[in-house]
Amino acid sequence: MLKFISKYTDKISGIDIYPIIALIIFVVFFAAMLVYVKKMKKSSIDEMKNLPLDLFEEQKPTNA
Repeated sequence: MLKFISKYTDKISGIDIYPIIALIIFVVFFAAMLVYVKKMKKSSIDEMKNLPLDLFEEQKPTNA
């Protein structure tokens, strides 16, 4: 499959910049998310950590 694609991409001029741009976008996004998570407040992390359990408890029917 790669040979089929590479046969056509070799004919396109300037296509070699796209993998570099994709890598740069990925690294910038990953670094931004890392900085965002590191700067989060501890209280908001604890709130998000318990969120799935809180939603499950709200949906559980009571048989009392």
